[in-house]
Formats: sequence, C-alpha cells, structure tokens
Amino acid sequence: MKKWYVLRVASNKEEQVKEALSQRVKMDNLGDIVGRIEVPVERIKRIRGSKQTIHKRKLYPGYVFMEMEPADNGRVQEKAWFMIKETTGAGDFVGTEGTPTPMRDTDVAKMLLDAEKPDETPSIKVEFKKGDMIKIREGAFENFEGTVDSIDPERGVVKVIVAIFGRSTPLDIEYWQVEKL
Repeated sequence: MKKWYVLRVASNKEEQVKEALSQRVKMDNLGDIVGRIEVPVERIKRIRGSKQTIHKRKLYPGYVFMEMEPADNGRVQEKAWFMIKETTGAGDFVGTEGTPTPMRDTDVAKMLLDAEKPDETPSIKVEFKKGDMIKIREGAFENFEGTVDSIDPERGVVKVIVAIFGRSTPLDIEYWQVEKL
C-alpha cells in the first residue's frame, strides 16, 4: 500500500525536481513503487492599476510530496532511493535515522486538497482586515494613516477612514497601495 512522504528539495527547485522525478519514474518503470508527486501551490490574483496578474505561490517551499510504497522494513525501496538520490536538487526525506516518516492521513487530505485547488478562481491576498491600522504607501494620500473600514476583494479595493483636516474621510484605495502598521 502506497503512503505519502515529504522530500526535502533545494529552494526554488520544487517544480524542476517534480518534473525530473516524474520523468525518471516513467523511464525506469517505477510506477508500481512511486505514485503521484505533488507541489501544492496557491494562485494569487494581483491588481495594479487596471492590470490583473495571477501568480503561483508554493504553499510548502522546499518540499515535494511523494506517494510511494515502502519496503517491508519501512524504508524507501532501493530502486526508488537511487532514482531520488540521482535527481539534481533532491535531498532527503523527512524522518529519523534514514527511515522516512509517512504523513498522517489528515495531513495528506489537506495537502491533496491544496494541490488540487489551482483550477479554482484565484483570490487576492490581503494581509489586513476590518479595523486594522494601515499606512498609505503610494498615491495622492501617501504617508497618511487610517483604519480599514471594508475590503472589496473583487475589485482589489480597500475602504480606509483617514483624518484629513481633522475630519474622518473615507477613501477607496487599491490594496497594494496600503501596508499594515
């Protein structure tokens, strides 16, 4: 029965290691030992001006998740071990004393849910919520401080209450123009 394991890899090489391992599994006919190989990512929409861009952000940087059938002693089977060790950028498995520790079922379910999300509509990543104190970084009201009143994730706009000439004034500002204090 195959179990999921966590493989440490070189930073920013997760996708390259995943592709290399997938190719090696096919070339070496190791499909019976090695199952799926995943690098869960989150899609984030960024809006600047009127331009929208979508970026991928790794949820677990420095790690690749592998589904494998362990040997009888709990270690990685020898064929798979050599294939992994010969892959550039691949490190060692998370575990103790050379024996990789399989992931818990709850962790596997969460990771697979994260890995299968890229098809959904990306969201805007906002680091603040209603009531937070912010500072405006850019625009006509640069360096003003205020309080977040509401967030419109569809438009990428934050409504901020700012004191201008002693009066509370609501401003609609793009989320990237403000930073949390």
